[in-house]
Amino acid sequence: MPSAQTTPHTAGTLASQLRALGLAAGDVVMLHSSMRSLGYVVGGPQAVVQALLDVLGPDGTLVVPTHTTDNTDPAGWRNPPVPETWWSTIRAETPGYDPARTPSHWMGILAELVRTWPGALRSGHPHVSCAALGRDAAEIIASHPLDEPHGDRSPLGAINRLDGKVLLLGVTHRSNTSLHLAETRLDAPPRGTAHASVLGPDGSSDWVAWEEVIADEDDFARLGEEFDATGAVSIGPVGEATARLMPQRALIDFGTQWMAMYRSTNAP
Repeated sequence: MPSAQTTPHTAGTLASQLRALGLAAGDVVMLHSSMRSLGYVVGGPQAVVQALLDVLGPDGTLVVPTHTTDNTDPAGWRNPPVPETWWSTIRAETPGYDPARTPSHWMGILAELVRTWPGALRSGHPHVSCAALGRDAAEIIASHPLDEPHGDRSPLGAINRLDGKVLLLGVTHRSNTSLHLAETRLDAPPRGTAHASVLGPDGSSDWVAWEEVIADEDDFARLGEEFDATGAVSIGPVGEATARLMPQRALIDFGTQWMAMYRSTNAP
């Protein structure tokens, strides 16, 4: 237990804090989270997810990133790299992405728990899938083309159309995946080739390639600080964590303008 924590958190106390932050029944919310940041919670991750679902109610929808960053070309791996002599084996033997079976990677225990929660649905992108739970889940995960991982035809675009929110629970804007939607709205954003193992119609695994907008989160922290300063972000405690709740449309509109200014001019 963190030394500063004097009482345990529960699903009920977390729900009260989430409501105070501005999360409400019927909301569509994209969650990025760090379970460790919350301190001691009675019931652990299950209680945290239950608190979120209790606040959202039957008409709300919880969305999480369930990315699979290990299903990528090993030639680009850096943390850690693997020997070049392994590359062909990795490409040939990596199981094809399966929304029902492939676990998320580096997304945290809360995202993985939502992915496996009864009734959760998951999108079909082999790199940057999302899982959704609630009334609008089917609409959110319905479309996720290979060549548009973060665009308007992705779950991020669906959240935007539904006027959803983003909740950063103990993490910074560097984890704010929705900002990649802003990248896709820039004029002529840089594009590159991506690769993954996908599940073929016959159940076999196929190594495929496609072109997509190159994702770049190097400036997300700075962008996020400036967005915080606009007053559009509700900031407050949830458990022992600092949480940020924001409207996704306002975030994307701001982010698109900000990137158009600073990325195109390379301004300091």
